[in-house]
Amino acid sequence: MPQKAVTAASVSEDPQMYEAEHVHAVYDEIAPHFSSTRYKPWPIITKFLSSIPPGWVGLDSGTGNGKYLPLPHERSSSVWTIGLDRSRNLLEIAQIAGGVHREVVWGDVLGKPWRDGAFDYAISIATIHHLATHARRKAAVKSIGPKRLIQCLSPRHGRALVYVWAIEQDELSKRSIPSQQPTQDTAQELLPSMDSRGQDVFVPWVLSTQIKPGHKSASLLVNNETDATLHSVENAKNTPKVYNRYYHMFAKDELSSLVVEAAQELGLNVGPQPVYADLTSDTPRQGIEIAQDGWERSNYYVELRCWQH
Repeated sequence: MPQKAVTAASVSEDPQMYEAEHVHAVYDEIAPHFSSTRYKPWPIITKFLSSIPPGWVGLDSGTGNGKYLPLPHERSSSVWTIGLDRSRNLLEIAQIAGGVHREVVWGDVLGKPWRDGAFDYAISIATIHHLATHARRKAAVKSIGPKRLIQCLSPRHGRALVYVWAIEQDELSKRSIPSQQPTQDTAQELLPSMDSRGQDVFVPWVLSTQIKPGHKSASLLVNNETDATLHSVENAKNTPKVYNRYYHMFAKDELSSLVVEAAQELGLNVGPQPVYADLTSDTPRQGIEIAQDGWERSNYYVELRCWQH
């Protein structure tokens, strides 16, 4: 399988503008083509969604084309999921996918449209790796959808699944991640791109327009100046356009460490819920447990579960 030429990226001093140029603008341009390639769910995500109790209300933060928003014929239609994304063009696709109207909201994953504890569950699939700094990625984990991820969930039973691209790619991956071993001369310059041991990269999206068989330009004979001009114009129209999307490729244990750091900054205990019989005045009253932490087909994932006495 041919691999995409992934290249190293260097984040500018204004990460918000950087994301606007290298993430949001790109997805609005490639939305229809991108959506046509995003239809098969990942097993871990399918299993997580199928385990959600009927009647729960959830958030898909960074929903894209709405691939994980439930349709009426699916078992997961017994839950209600709201999709949020920054790309209006992708949201228009998500809103009517499957021939039904689904609930979507236009907004940024670092915004604050929700009240605390609004959701029973949340998913963030292939989203926070588009945020350009460690601090912004951590803020997104705190707010998996806009108002502190952990805080937008029910403190008693809320659950969340976060999924990001990994540096460690499998043999079926279309991406080849460049090695970033800094030399003495380049170490200081590469520090921003090696934040938290991950790598900042550009992943190309090739948008091409093929000439359809039988089209008059397919058999164009370049035998005079006029034909040569027409041929040049047709070639220009059909030259693939490459859009470079910014990604932070996560290293092993980086995502789980980010989650722990975010939870601790919110004053939450990280670990299993204490047994009721063992409660004392010093026992933490609220926290999160990392229920799953793993790697699946070139991606890292973490599942969180909230608890409160």
